[in-house]
This record gives sequence, C-alpha cells and structure tokens, in this order.
Amino acid sequence: MSPATRKGPAAARISISLPEPLFVQLDAMVAERGYASRSEAISKMISEQLVQHAQQFGEAVLAGTITLIYDHAKPGLQSRLMKIQHGYLKEIISSQRVHLENHHSLEVILVQAPGSKLKRIADELIACKGVKHGYLNVTSTLLPPIY
Repeated sequence: MSPATRKGPAAARISISLPEPLFVQLDAMVAERGYASRSEAISKMISEQLVQHAQQFGEAVLAGTITLIYDHAKPGLQSRLMKIQHGYLKEIISSQRVHLENHHSLEVILVQAPGSKLKRIADELIACKGVKHGYLNVTSTLLPPIY
C-alpha cells in the first residue's frame, strides 16, 4: 500500500526486547483490555507517558511524593540516590524505604517545591541505572509550615 492510500499517519517500526515475565504480562494485558495487538497497547502506553512528560508543572508550589522501586543490590545505586537527595534538602521533607523481595526496595519521598523543580528531582532519581519504576504524584494542597 502506498503512503498516499494509507489511512492515518505513517507508522515507524521499532524493535524491543523484554524479559520473559514482562512479555507474558503484556500479552495478558493486551487480551484483558481488548487491544487489537501488542503494538496498539504499547503505542497507547507510550502516548500516555509522552503526554505526562509534556505536562508543565510550572512554578506553582506543589506537595507530592516520588515513589521509586529499585534494585538495592546494584553497586553504587543507593549512594547515587542519596547524593541526589542531599542536593535537594530544602525540597525533600522525608523519605521511607522498605525492603522487598529479590533485592528490591520501595522508597517513597515526600517533597514540596515549585512543580518544575519536583519534576527535575524525580527525573534525576528515576533516571538512575537500577531504578525499575518511578513516579511523581503531586497535589496543589500544601504541607503546613514545619516551623
């Protein structure tokens, strides 16, 4: 089919490799949600993430949490995460870490700052090699003054 007769925007192909358990979960989700294909499901997930990424939090002060799941056995990872957090002592109110199975940790970091700064902090932490998942959740309701 020529580009002139194809409906919708042209598609570009990519190839990805997934760990077997993730691949099985993806197939199950595709079936449960009724997607026509893995490509459709992955395309939708990427689209949703791009929308969230493009969101501008601006300079309004927000409170929120940064949630991380990471491999605490990864050499140097905990030290990198701590170094980043020490760079934002004014913005990080507290953190709680729980050890999970298979060398994983769940860390929830309570933060308050202008939204653009919260996004920058979250992006730095999430980008660390060994972090499996990371999320920033914010609210415009602020924490009361600490002192």
